[in-house]
Amino acid sequence: MQTTFPTLCKQWRQRRHLSQLHLAETAAISQRHLSWLESGRSQPSREMVLKIAEALEVPLRERNVLLHAAGFAAQYRESGLAEPHMAPIRGALLAVLEHHMPFPAVVVDRKWNRVMANRAADGLFTLAGADPVGAAEPFNLAAATLAPEGLRRYISNWEEALPLFIQRLRSEALASGQASIIAHVEALIRSAGELPSTPGTPEPLLPVMPLELNIDGLRLSLFTVMSTFGTPQDITTDELRIEAFYPVDDATSTFFREAIAS
Repeated sequence: MQTTFPTLCKQWRQRRHLSQLHLAETAAISQRHLSWLESGRSQPSREMVLKIAEALEVPLRERNVLLHAAGFAAQYRESGLAEPHMAPIRGALLAVLEHHMPFPAVVVDRKWNRVMANRAADGLFTLAGADPVGAAEPFNLAAATLAPEGLRRYISNWEEALPLFIQRLRSEALASGQASIIAHVEALIRSAGELPSTPGTPEPLLPVMPLELNIDGLRLSLFTVMSTFGTPQDITTDELRIEAFYPVDDATSTFFREAIAS
């Protein structure tokens, strides 16, 4: 079903919780012009579509949808990482992953499928009973984390980490504006089955939520940092994220350093 530009523009503005005035100021256009665009009284130029999409921080995949709805051809291509012109991107990702050694780091796509990982990450997943390299289907980090028989059974602070992880999944899905991604994330959450009740805020409140693992007596304490490309011009690059794991304590740091060294 085709959706008009006025409808999509208004939906994105509401999704970002912006008034017409705020969006108009951000996009450097008049509120009256924006009102006419949303009502369909005025037709946007290609440049205006891209200006509004930039102001709304619309993902590149959905910017193409906005362009198409306004009667224009797509602006952004979706390239495979194996294509020759993506070699600098592959090189940059590999450099980041290798630089993060001996600690785990993984590259995931918009559906949380593993795209690339360093040896420490694959080693950690394998240690926890997952096989990210030899799996018949793409290894999905979110599914592996949520599944009762997956990594979740080794997360000792699951009741604390659960609300934040699910909030993050839903927040990223909603920000994408893609119905298929929102449905995908909700299906992943439902697959987790009955979820534990969430306790009150722990005291003292830490600056990050540690991921406490207990893998058959091996105790590891980590937190993660998510990174994205700052100025992507390709849909694939726009949707890739690097999740880097950092040790919270000396024991965890020592384990990874010794495991990689051996």
